[in-house]
Amino acid sequence: MDFVNMMSSISVSICFFIFCCFSFSFQSADCVLKSNETDQLALLEFKAKVTRDPLHVLSSWNYSRHFCQWKGVTCSPRHQRVTALLLPSLLLQGSLSPHIGNLSFLRVLNLKNNSFRDEIPQEIGYLFRLRILKLGNNTFGGEIPDNISHCVNLESLGVGVNELVGKVPGKLGSLSKFRNQSVRSNKLSGEIPSSFGNLSSLEVLSAAENQFVGQIPETLSELKRMRYISFGANKLSGEIPFSIYNLSSLSDFHFSFNQLHGSLPSDLGFTLPNLEVLNVGGNQFTRPIPTSISNASNLMRLIIPKNGFSGKVPSLENSHKLEWVSIRGVQNPIRSVQSIRSTESDPYKSDPWIGNGEKDDLEFVNSLVNASRLELLAFNINNFGGMLPEAVGSLSTQLKILSVENNQFFGNIPSGLRNLVNLELLHLGDNQFKGQIPGTIGDLLKLQRLTLQGNKFLGEIPPSIGNLTLLTTLNFGENMLEGSIPSSLGKCQNIALLDLSNNNLSGTIPTEVIRLSSLSIYLDLSQNQLNGPFPSNFGVLKNLGVIDISENKLSDDIPNSLEVALGLNNSS
Repeated sequence: MDFVNMMSSISVSICFFIFCCFSFSFQSADCVLKSNETDQLALLEFKAKVTRDPLHVLSSWNYSRHFCQWKGVTCSPRHQRVTALLLPSLLLQGSLSPHIGNLSFLRVLNLKNNSFRDEIPQEIGYLFRLRILKLGNNTFGGEIPDNISHCVNLESLGVGVNELVGKVPGKLGSLSKFRNQSVRSNKLSGEIPSSFGNLSSLEVLSAAENQFVGQIPETLSELKRMRYISFGANKLSGEIPFSIYNLSSLSDFHFSFNQLHGSLPSDLGFTLPNLEVLNVGGNQFTRPIPTSISNASNLMRLIIPKNGFSGKVPSLENSHKLEWVSIRGVQNPIRSVQSIRSTESDPYKSDPWIGNGEKDDLEFVNSLVNASRLELLAFNINNFGGMLPEAVGSLSTQLKILSVENNQFFGNIPSGLRNLVNLELLHLGDNQFKGQIPGTIGDLLKLQRLTLQGNKFLGEIPPSIGNLTLLTTLNFGENMLEGSIPSSLGKCQNIALLDLSNNNLSGTIPTEVIRLSSLSIYLDLSQNQLNGPFPSNFGVLKNLGVIDISENKLSDDIPNSLEVALGLNNSS
């Protein structure tokens, strides 16, 4: 009997255990079903807020298939919970449903490059598993929800190129896993939160084109992993804390177009050995460009125009990777007696020009001949003197932009300039160049803008200018050119602005030039010695904004076609 009772007891226990297992299994299945239903309903609510779907991306979002098979939806294989919603660049319009917060297993939300509007819902803060949030390039408005700080696993936040306003929440400084933050191109205001210094994992901070004010917090120097920092086109003032220049991991340094002042540290090239981009243009920096910049062998873009730098440009011979060099000066600087006197204690304080007007000012150009990637070289509106060195002709054939206008250069155009076969913009105006315009200028077949105005060029306009069929702008005004206007200009079928004014040109106005229907901005042939009758085909220029042919020796009355081009009538 004891044995029978024992076996009976064991049987009851086994049955109870099996019952419990089945019961737990059913409860688990029921829980999964309810969780799945929550995700499905959240997705359908998301779809309901999409008002336009021209690519029919969401047409698969219906009950005929499991939601894990819907386009843009990624689920976990085990529990079938939504872990990613990936719908970038699909022309979607509408608003973001607050039900997005019910996707509690969501790790990635990517809706960038669409047309979502209205506010980012506060319910985003419920997604504590979220790692990547990409909402950039939409039209979201309102403020950045401060409870995004509840997304403790967030690594990347991209809300750039929207219409967000207000301050950046200081609470975001609590996100210890943050590596990438982009809030650029919005209408954000206020000061940069000092709490950002707590984001020890932050590598990218992009906040350009907003309305940030105040000073740059020194706490940013605690971001030892920072590679990219950008606060260009804001309203920041004061000096950049020197401690930020000690972030040796920095490769991209963008603070252009603010109201910053001070100087660049003399050891910048040593403290930022990984520097690839230095962009501080459009501020109020003074004193010389640090010579240590030559130590930054990885430098690709040196962009420091429109400041008050002075002295000489240091050698760049170690910067073989350079692509852009822009050190343009300030337009029309005004030097008062008071500002000149102030230089007695600090000779760099108020002189806004680089260069000393001497022949050795351009030694740095010689150091650029090994920069095989160079595409842009602009040092216009400064005080450089001497002759443009022959080394210009040995610069990279990748060069597309060469701008040296508004300096004190004299002499002839270097003969080697013809080697720069990929030039698209060549600006040599407002200097003291002389001699003839070389016929080899016609070898630069990719030129789109050519400006030589305000110099002392002599002789005739070379007929080879007609080879430049991509030209949109040609300005030879205010020189000493003579001879006739070459009819070969009629081949420049893309030209929109033509200025040959204030020279000694003679002969008739070629009909080939007047036939250029592309002329739509400006045609100035004034103050020359042009003679003969008015061309009869001026009517083709009816889309031209300005025509000036005054102070010449043209005969006959204004033809009716010119009256039409000028918008006149016979009675006016």
